[in-house]
Amino acid sequence: MSEPPGATVTLPEAPAAAEPSKALTAQRVLPLRRPGRWIATAVVLVLAAQFGHGLVSNPFYQWDRFGYWFLRPAILDGLLITLEVTAYSAVLGLVGGILLALARLSKSPVLRAVSWTYVWALRSIPLIVVLIFLYNFSALYKTLSLGVPFGPAFFSFDESKLATDMVIAVIGLSLHESAYAAEVVRGGILSVDQGQHEASAALGLPRGYQFRKIVFPQALRSIIPNYVNQLIGLIKGTSLVFYVSLLDLFGAAQTMGSTYPGDIVPLLLVVTVWYLILTSVVSVIQFYVERYYARGATRSLPPTPLQKLRTALTDVRARIRKEAAV
Repeated sequence: MSEPPGATVTLPEAPAAAEPSKALTAQRVLPLRRPGRWIATAVVLVLAAQFGHGLVSNPFYQWDRFGYWFLRPAILDGLLITLEVTAYSAVLGLVGGILLALARLSKSPVLRAVSWTYVWALRSIPLIVVLIFLYNFSALYKTLSLGVPFGPAFFSFDESKLATDMVIAVIGLSLHESAYAAEVVRGGILSVDQGQHEASAALGLPRGYQFRKIVFPQALRSIIPNYVNQLIGLIKGTSLVFYVSLLDLFGAAQTMGSTYPGDIVPLLLVVTVWYLILTSVVSVIQFYVERYYARGATRSLPPTPLQKLRTALTDVRARIRKEAAV
């Protein structure tokens, strides 16, 4: 039915939007209760508190003697020897591991067989046996020579004069370390995508250049974490050089303990703390080296401890300002 001209047309009102129930808005979202987590946390805290209390209050540890021995010249001299042996052995072991890994990946059956045999033998023999064998090597071979096999020697030298305690320790640790480093390096090289090898070969690049500039830098992302674990084991393994008459950190503490029998426990604590410091420094270096080689492989680099601290302080300040504004 049509309306007369000028008449006002009244449209029906739209239904009002349903208002949220006051009962629903008043409810709070409660987190899921996890009693097992709280119980486990409480148990761990109690055990940690008991351990810390016993560590501080037990007179058997003799913390005053620990402070006396911690920076004594004899301990620091042993620490210096530990650092020297570790540095030389780590470099030589890594170089030897790279050569063994390349030989293992070579197309030459002789190189593959020799590399496999070396890795198999050195990983099977305990380090202490290798060190003691090298220490008595002069009893088997008085002199060493280089020349034609089964023929005349070009030159020879007295092995006993060159094989000092430091040389024996470094050679023994390097031989043992290179066997493990070879598998670490080989695993890192095999982790590089095969397309990288094919692309570099298609460009006509020399094989040495391919390895140095393309394959090995990518393999380092896998090699570094594993080899740092080996390096930490190497630092602790240097304690065995005491058995070849080289007074490293452990050897110096052992010698002082023989002279002062009442200070055995403080000296062992000194050695423990120094090894903790050395391995912690290596772990920090590992973090930053891994972060450096992770560029381009991850969307965002992991934050450094300093960046984490700044982020935490910023969050605390923002929370304080928010609460003050309310």
